[in-house]
Amino acid sequence: MNRLYTEQAWFDRLLPEGLPIPSVTLLSGPGGSGKPLIGNVIVSAWLRQGGSVVFMSLQYPDHSFIAAGLKNIAHLDLDEFKERVAFIELDATIDTMTEPEDRRFKANVVKPEVWETAVTQAVNMVPNEGPGILIFVSALNLLLFSPTYGAAILETMKATMQDERPFTYLFSASTTAKAEEIAKLETAVDNLIMTHSTKKPFQLYMQIERIKDAPFLSEEILVPFSANLLTGVKEIADHSRKRVIPLVSKL
Repeated sequence: MNRLYTEQAWFDRLLPEGLPIPSVTLLSGPGGSGKPLIGNVIVSAWLRQGGSVVFMSLQYPDHSFIAAGLKNIAHLDLDEFKERVAFIELDATIDTMTEPEDRRFKANVVKPEVWETAVTQAVNMVPNEGPGILIFVSALNLLLFSPTYGAAILETMKATMQDERPFTYLFSASTTAKAEEIAKLETAVDNLIMTHSTKKPFQLYMQIERIKDAPFLSEEILVPFSANLLTGVKEIADHSRKRVIPLVSKL
């Protein structure tokens, strides 16, 4: 098994031998606390070390928010890696998927069969080089609001977390709602990182709960992200609550 170092001292200090890859990691904690920002630290290291990334960012209106986040967090220009990134954008108003354009397509991944097809299509769009392919799925909890597909997509998520294909998965999920379901995912993953934030001052904290087959420090740390960055994440969380959840809840 290989190891990934993020080249961020505050993160790598907690993982003296790096993050094992391939593996499955979940960032879990209350909504709007900055989990995708921590994910971006891993994503930027992955791309800079020659890997490819598939983004399924369920909380964002489009991929431009991903690019902006990576630029703010890691000073990474996603355009420089465009041959090695693919985007699955949630659209709960369509039946299945749209045709890809520039390694980007919309998909109604609320439906388990569409989730599986979309992931397979996306990984075939990017090269499997360097550390391999990282699949970053953020705001998993949004899909669980579907009364028709919620239970089934939860099982699909759990099955994905035990995928035998040689990919590395990075998930984030809010525990503000659907905490019981998210707890099931927390037990299914190899690596678990918990987060929470404070309001005054607006600060983000993280603590590694579990890493499979590698040493780690379990102390809680203050993540060195500015209040402005965290405020941007909260605004996206508000968008998710006001727009994405009502659409998913109709399915």
